[in-house]
Amino acid sequence: MSYFSGNQSIGILGGGQLGKMLLYATRQWDIKTQVLDPSPSAPARLACDKFQVGDLMDYDTVVAFGRKADIVTIEIENVNVAALKTLQQEGILVYPQPEVLERIQNKCVQKSFYQSQNIPTAPFEVYETIAALKQAVIKGKRSFPFVWKSARMGYDGFGVQIVRNNQDLESLLEGACLAEDLIPFKKELAVMVCRRPQGEIKAYPLVEMEFHPTANQVEYVLSPAQVPEIIAEKATKVAQQVSQAYDHVGLLAVELFWTTEDEILVNEVAPRPHNSGHYTIEAAYTSQFEQHLRALLDLPLGQTANKVSAVMVNLVGKEGYHGAVKYKNIDQILGMEGVSPHIYGKKETRPFRKMGHVTIVHPELSQARELAGQVKETIEVISE
Repeated sequence: MSYFSGNQSIGILGGGQLGKMLLYATRQWDIKTQVLDPSPSAPARLACDKFQVGDLMDYDTVVAFGRKADIVTIEIENVNVAALKTLQQEGILVYPQPEVLERIQNKCVQKSFYQSQNIPTAPFEVYETIAALKQAVIKGKRSFPFVWKSARMGYDGFGVQIVRNNQDLESLLEGACLAEDLIPFKKELAVMVCRRPQGEIKAYPLVEMEFHPTANQVEYVLSPAQVPEIIAEKATKVAQQVSQAYDHVGLLAVELFWTTEDEILVNEVAPRPHNSGHYTIEAAYTSQFEQHLRALLDLPLGQTANKVSAVMVNLVGKEGYHGAVKYKNIDQILGMEGVSPHIYGKKETRPFRKMGHVTIVHPELSQARELAGQVKETIEVISE
């Protein structure tokens, strides 16, 4: 294998924070990388061997970029799948496989896939237009409240909304969408599953996520999840069922609901490193980024167990602030034991933009969660 201090290279589509953190692992193993991103100031630009500015949705750009690499992977789902299929046909390894990404890119297709595979998920209906959804409400076929999800381009809370009344209905963006039953749940959970081409599969411990009440973004990730063992086993089994159905290569983040009826339902998935796995850098034997790299190279997968309990806190732009970023009181959190901040390198902040994260490790999860609250109250992502 000539990736280690060799000439073979990995092409990464997307140069955001996930790409930047994946480069932690490639740098550790001296593996050549190239990154394509539409922004000339993308966080990953400084750590890769070659950086190219370009449109991830442009067929010709992605094909030309991919032909320079031996393996192509993604750090964002919104890329040109037709280009990936061409690269795969030309003998370039593409992970996740284009057909896997194609099913996941469109949330209507993704949900229908779960239904066809007998994977438990919340009941839903697909609508080609908002007008069709409105007609379903008028005719009594769809009642409030429900969860609206845009078919495409949804991420970090965008493209997802709880619709409680007609006013909410009128605020929805045009385009194909799905309406999902609003399921009462106890906790939102996630499992990171990794597969290599030879078929080896490993799952990380179940984590739980706490969300911001209005931004619909993850605020805290707790590992391990504080749930009964029977629920943890059930959730892991469902996540592995999803992984087997997709037959993917690389990481797959499976987001789940633990319902009030003690069911485990699949919410959605991401075929790449994921926010719910950032804690693994400090807390696990193998970080999610190293694990993804191992899978891409078809190497033995690393141990997924935790060395210590952890809580991850997302650092997002504070409401009311736009412009050049300033991390207020970062010196104070650096004085706290077990606290490790990660700054993504985005120079401009805006409300709720993900600018970094902080991992807090402690032998006792309850203590880590208490410290995480202090971190959240202390550091502020504002503008100059």
